Amino acid sequence: MYKISSMKISGYGYVRNGFQYGVPFLESIQSVLPICDEFIAVVGDSTDGTREAIENLNDPKIKIVDTIWDDNLKQHGRIFAQQSNIGLDHVTGDWVFHIQADEVIHENDLPKIIDNIKRYHNNSLVEGFLQPFLHFWGDYNHIRNSRAVHKNEIRIFKNNPEIRSYIDSQGFRKFKSDEGYKNGSEKGEKLKVLRLDAPIYHYNSVRSRKKMTLKANNFQYYYGHKDEKLAEPPKEEYNYHTVDRVGKFLGTHPKVMTQAIAEHDFVFEHDKSQAVWDKKDKLVQPLEDLLKIRIGEYKNYILLKNIK
Repeated sequence: MYKISSMKISGYGYVRNGFQYGVPFLESIQSVLPICDEFIAVVGDSTDGTREAIENLNDPKIKIVDTIWDDNLKQHGRIFAQQSNIGLDHVTGDWVFHIQADEVIHENDLPKIIDNIKRYHNNSLVEGFLQPFLHFWGDYNHIRNSRAVHKNEIRIFKNNPEIRSYIDSQGFRKFKSDEGYKNGSEKGEKLKVLRLDAPIYHYNSVRSRKKMTLKANNFQYYYGHKDEKLAEPPKEEYNYHTVDRVGKFLGTHPKVMTQAIAEHDFVFEHDKSQAVWDKKDKLVQPLEDLLKIRIGEYKNYILLKNIK
């Protein structure tokens, strides 16, 4: 249905102990498989059956690359960039679709993605696409919608050996030399992209409260803010109410998420009295809401306009 005979699309993502951390890594892979000719699954040294579960999807498009995480890479999320780059080194397509283990694509958006890839495949100005994010929080009915979360990011781009994950694996840039990339002497070149209205359903903050505590602690570890990481979920439960702001989600979820949503046992209704705001964000947010713009937004891309 989605096959493009003249070009090849490679999907890729990375995961380690996906069940332990409560991320929808299987749904993530399945959501993009229909438009991919191959999917590179970079699987870290897991102990919870993650690798076996991916194997059991029994899809010939999936190619597993086994890795061992270097826990010494705990500054600025470099371990995530390393794992992402391993995936980049194995893709063989003309286009690359990076999907992270907590990100899912809605099936209704697949035709739109394919249409845009076909349309701009031969346009040398367009290097990729910028997609909006829906950051779910607490349950599947709420979205974090404050200025503290990123609005857009690059997930689909033309395959280019110069492209590397930038800092962590949130975005990408082009680098002239591998040495300059690794030693930090080269800042890289931002990709030139077009907007693509095909949202990334980001389920990073929808998991059991104990698994969320585990994730929050170890995320801090890999960014150099914690000295030790936890081996298993702790007894204490994460307090979702300390989020700054959320809004109701009124849309539909990807079909691959049906079972996960049915099994979710936590109903979240934000207790605003517990909300914790960054001082600057609390001051600027009303102005952003009024003007309907993001003030001082971080943009790791060059947005193209007037491209037909």
